[in-house]
Amino acid sequence: MENMDQDNLKFRLSTNIKKFRKEYKLSQFELAERAELSEQTINSIESRRLWPSDKTLLKICGVFDIDVYQLFLPEMLSLAYRNPDYAELKSAVVESVRHLVSQTLDEILKES
Repeated sequence: MENMDQDNLKFRLSTNIKKFRKEYKLSQFELAERAELSEQTINSIESRRLWPSDKTLLKICGVFDIDVYQLFLPEMLSLAYRNPDYAELKSAVVESVRHLVSQTLDEILKES
């Protein structure tokens, strides 16, 4: 597992904000406007010169309609939920877990 330090967190944060911003086809100015922040704030976060407050992070997440934790996921995982197959995969996993739990409970009740 990757050793997480402040530089790694800043890198993940800046990389993911840029990635989301580009997916939404927003300039730094447009993201700043929508999040009610200054363009300088967005630029400073993306260039890793500024660590944002919790309120700033929530404003940015509001624009992208994501949870804060998603800004800190490794690059490969950060946008996986946007994959069209994600909902189907998530549904299949949930159904499999339900089936396994149900089957296990049935076995336990038979043993009782």
